Order: sequence, then structure tokens, then C-alpha cells
Amino acid sequence: MDLYGRMVAAGHWRDYALGHHPDCAVFAAFRRYTERPEIRVEKRPELRLKQGVFALVGEHGQLLKRGNDLAAVLAPVERRLMRLVG
Repeated sequence: MDLYGRMVAAGHWRDYALGHHPDCAVFAAFRRYTERPEIRVEKRPELRLKQGVFALVGEHGQLLKRGNDLAAVLAPVERRLMRLVG
């Protein structure tokens, strides 16, 4: 939620959704509520020993990153907030 708050403050995201399914939990962030989610973070506990519990999925369904550490999985999204100060 900290990352979501910073992305809202930067003007990237405006809405989010939480989904609970029998095999996974999903957090989705939207630029606008009428569009597909820009990113989805999925938690699938049954994959903890194989590919990792968390997965970062892009807008078109492509898998961007997977792992057991949530901070490492969210690193590509965190990089968008970095700006050069000149």
C-alpha cells in the first residue's frame, strides 16, 4: 500500500482492486478505473518452493517478475518513481 500511495501521489495510478480466489490473492492497480489494470501482484502460496510466492504481471498478461521477496518483485515498479535531480 505504501507503493500504491506514492504512485497515486506521482499521478501514475488512480484506483486499485483486491481479489481473493481459492488458489491466489491479487492486487491490481489502475491508471483509470475503465481500463485494464496496469499491473497485478499475485500471491500463490503453492508456488513458494518452485518459482516464488509473488508474481508481477503486466497490463497485457505478461509475467514481469517472480520471486519470494515482495520488495524484489516490486523493484521494476519502484524504478518508475526514481527521477534525476539536475
